[in-house]
Amino acid sequence: MRRLMIAGNWKMNTDLASGTALASGLAAAISGKELTVDVLVCPPFPYLQAVKQAVGDSGITVGGQNCYFEESGAFTGEVSVGMLQDIGCDSVLLGHSERRHVLKECNEVINKKTKAVIAKGLGAVLCVGELLEEREAGKTEAVLDEQMAGGLEGVSAEQMGQVVIAYEPVWAIGTGKTASPEQAEQAHAHLRKWLASRYTQELADSIRILYGGSVKPSNAMELLGQTNVDGALVGGASLSVENFGPIIEAGLELSKS
Repeated sequence: MRRLMIAGNWKMNTDLASGTALASGLAAAISGKELTVDVLVCPPFPYLQAVKQAVGDSGITVGGQNCYFEESGAFTGEVSVGMLQDIGCDSVLLGHSERRHVLKECNEVINKKTKAVIAKGLGAVLCVGELLEEREAGKTEAVLDEQMAGGLEGVSAEQMGQVVIAYEPVWAIGTGKTASPEQAEQAHAHLRKWLASRYTQELADSIRILYGGSVKPSNAMELLGQTNVDGALVGGASLSVENFGPIIEAGLELSKS
């Protein structure tokens, strides 16, 4: 069984006080429990070190929400993978729909970032997903194929051990709409089939594919219980212990079954 991952993307939210309080609260919530799932939080860049300190040795890992693909240089406003690694980050989110559609990142840039993260030995959480009009036009699988091929161009089977895929239907992010468990499972099964065709079935069976899109305590158990859903990338609900804690609990419960 693939080990579940419950990841929280805080986006451009929290300040120093609320971010560290949230991190401390999450650490306290899982204290004393056998952590049979991976828990990742991705706070804004300015608070990474403080959050890393706040989670302490709880087992919660900390990741960046983005990075740049160059190691250093005249790239004002950018943050390198090495900088994230230097302050204790374990993973980096890449290709999030807001980076693609709001900030206009293309597959080529996302691919460069993915390879830069892998080269430094960090985990790459590669996000893919379709717009509402693409789903309604029956183009979901074609969009996923294009984003997977573009984002993973030149990534070897061996390097795929550092990659987690996150399926995020864009129409379900921050909208309150959620893909049904059946829709999520169908998309995840397609992504796994793509991985098998690009690499091997054995590799495809080992890769974790997270679901992201209005995950909350009320639907977490059903979504996480799907055969090809290996965790969640949580947005708004990751901003409070009251909401993110039960999603972690759902993962812990399912990991025991």
